[in-house]
Formats: sequence, C-alpha cells, structure tokens
Amino acid sequence: MSEYEQDLFRYVAEEFAEDYHEGELPRREFLRRSVLLGGSITGARALLATLGVAGVSAAELAAAQSAAPQNEAATNSYHVDPADSALDAGPVTYQALGRTNYAYLARPKGVASAPIVMIIHENKGLQPHIEDVARRMAKAGYIALAPDFVSVDAGSRDGGTKKYSDIAAISAIIAKFNPDDLVAHGLEAVKFLKSQPGAQADHFGMTGFCWGGGVTWRMSTLLPDLKAAVPFYGPSPTFADIPKIKAAVLGIYGELDTRITGNAAATGKALTEAKVKHELKIYPGANHAFHNDTGANYNKVAAENAWASTLIWLRANL
Repeated sequence: MSEYEQDLFRYVAEEFAEDYHEGELPRREFLRRSVLLGGSITGARALLATLGVAGVSAAELAAAQSAAPQNEAATNSYHVDPADSALDAGPVTYQALGRTNYAYLARPKGVASAPIVMIIHENKGLQPHIEDVARRMAKAGYIALAPDFVSVDAGSRDGGTKKYSDIAAISAIIAKFNPDDLVAHGLEAVKFLKSQPGAQADHFGMTGFCWGGGVTWRMSTLLPDLKAAVPFYGPSPTFADIPKIKAAVLGIYGELDTRITGNAAATGKALTEAKVKHELKIYPGANHAFHNDTGANYNKVAAENAWASTLIWLRANL
C-alpha cells in the first residue's frame, strides 16, 4: 500500500474502532467489520492488534463474520423533498473510464445558468442524506452533483451504492480503493458536472463529509480552478501538498472529534504558511459526523450553523 492508501484504510478502521470504544457499535458488529476490512480472520486479528484491541480469538471472529449486519439506525429525514417542484433532481449515470458511473444531480428548475458544486459522500457511499444535501445546494442556487465513488469498485458496477444493504461492506470497499482510481473517478465526475447545461465552470466549489471531507482536501490540491472548498471533519492532505491549493478553504470540525480535530491547528498553520485563504471552525460539543441528521451524532445547532457558514463561504468565493 502507498502512504495515501494506508491513510484511507486507516481512516475507516479507526472510525469503526472509535464507534466501538464509545459504545456506538456492538462488539460483534465491530469484529464483523474488522473481518471485512482485514479480508480474513487472520487479517482481522492483525488489524485489531494495530488498533489496540487485544484478546480476540479466531473463534469469536468466526462467529462475528457469520452474524447478520447491524447497520446504524437512520431517521431518513429530508430538508428538501425529493419531489420539490422547484428543482430538477434525481439519479444520473454517465460513461467514463470504461464503465457506467452513478451519481445524483440536482439543479434549480428554470434557471439557465448557475455556479456548480460537487458533494463528496461519507465512507457509507451515496446515501439518501447526501442526495438531500445535493438538493439543499440546488435550493441555494447551485447545480450540484454528488458522485457515487462506489462506482470505482469492479464488483459494484451494476448499481453502485444501491447494490448494497450492508453499509459496512461499502466502507470496506472504499477503504481499499487504489488512490489513483479514486482521483481519476473524482476528476471524471468534475468533467461531468462542468458539462451540464448552464454550468458556470469558472464558479466551481466542492464540499464533502467525513471520508468525503478528506477527498475534498485531496481534490483541492489537484484542481487549480477550484474556487472554494468546504471539507467537513475530513483528514487534511499531506502538508507538503497544501501549497498546491488555490481554493479558499473553510474547514469544519467538531470539538469532540479529537481523532480529526486534533490536527486542525497544524493544518491551519500549514495553510497560513502557504498563503491559502482559509478559515477553520471548531464547533463546541459536536462530534464526528455532526452534520448528518440521519445519524446518532447529529447536532442540530452546530449542523445548522455549519450549513449556513458553508453557503456564505460559497457565495463569497464563487
């Protein structure tokens, strides 16, 4: 594995471990996910050792491996109705990299031209919450695309995220992506977004959440025409790459999300030294994934302020 591959893999593994230690993930489900990530019982035992989880037998892992998936409960609340008459919104596909790619596209109805924003999902894939975020962005006046990065996986090319009922399996797939494939998919999604009728390609922004926040950071180092980036609690890129960022960056963090937020000060210093326009906001009492109103860590006050701040940042920099 390259260093970036290791970072992607580690990000997902540590998220599972954190949820387990905080009591949000039952032990059997945590061990089942560890087998998915490790690829085998032997691989899971090696992974657990690196996560500081000792005393797990092969028998316990075998029992967990055969257990039924336990997906997190989701409220499936929407801020914008999928059938909102003011929008044209829905699933789309496009051909690139020799395959069919899946995404969700939303735009204000009757608007001939608008700025564009790409939205990068969490490591759970393109779930209804992210589709709702795309509609929210369209309600704010943008043409918004949320690409399904699960399309990268060769075994997922007949449906992407929608092919899976086991969300942990999606996370395991994403954790093992080749970074070059991930980047290539992101760049093709950008091309597809820019090709939309009326897309103002020179007014281009991006936001992403959790794993997608990390991808947003990464893509910002590769897209010199990106004007604004808003990564939500995503791991920052290698500091050596930060001078490549031309976008204005608003970094969103949760105070309790120490695994990610602990690096915020050093990230801010690197951005300042590189003369990258930026602001980093740390929300008191908020944890990882606090913006996702379908999840257990949703923090209404922080989420609403962060979303308002996102729209202000995009308007100011696009």
